[in-house]
Amino acid sequence: MLAVLYIAHGTRVARGVQQADHFLRSCMEKVPAPIQEICYLELVEPPIQEGIRRCVEKGARIVLVQPLLLLSAGHAKRDIPVEIERAGAHYPDVTFVYGQPFGVDERIVDILMERLHEKRSESREDTGVLLVGRGSSDPDTKRDFAAVCHLMKQRGVKRVAVCYMAAASPSFEEGLVQAQARGWKRTYVVPYLLFAGLLMKTMKKSIAEKNESGATFILCRPLGYHPALIELMTKRIREAIRDALPDHA
Repeated sequence: MLAVLYIAHGTRVARGVQQADHFLRSCMEKVPAPIQEICYLELVEPPIQEGIRRCVEKGARIVLVQPLLLLSAGHAKRDIPVEIERAGAHYPDVTFVYGQPFGVDERIVDILMERLHEKRSESREDTGVLLVGRGSSDPDTKRDFAAVCHLMKQRGVKRVAVCYMAAASPSFEEGLVQAQARGWKRTYVVPYLLFAGLLMKTMKKSIAEKNESGATFILCRPLGYHPALIELMTKRIREAIRDALPDHA
């Protein structure tokens, strides 16, 4: 019997947990797996091993582990595989299949453009876009953001730069300074984040301080759990089943 175990990141912000749970339950309605469970990487119960245990106790013999992550970085490449390996040793008769994060995808870029257009009525030569990522020491992170910027430029965003909230450079504060140095009279700050959590609060505070000194930074909404992401999540699940379990496709 097939189970899908969704892994969300986890946050101290209760509303963020509620949003993730609602999103994943919406995905469950689109996925025809008989067993579906939700767990979290950190900060929120249940943890991954508990989620796996629940799947197995309900009769799962194949567990598709599907992360709710934007890009492939430390959590996707190291933390979750370690947990799967640990579970495999504990449940040798269970087959584990690992799904892919959202990755760089046209649907996500469409959402970014939607968020930008909510705040920007027209593109001007003296304006720019600052795309803000969570950040990671994984070198693929910068490669992925370069690809996202390329796709945004194809959609008419001529001036776009990237910065990160942690673990990569330039930092968010450096990104704000660099935007001013480029001579942008107005900078639209577009968060490459799923929900309005603690990082959004940090951005709002820094932007307010900069604007008080005469700059014009406009903060857009994060991606949010957009309907297009439900489509993308179900696509990633179908791909994992097709590639690893063709008999279940």
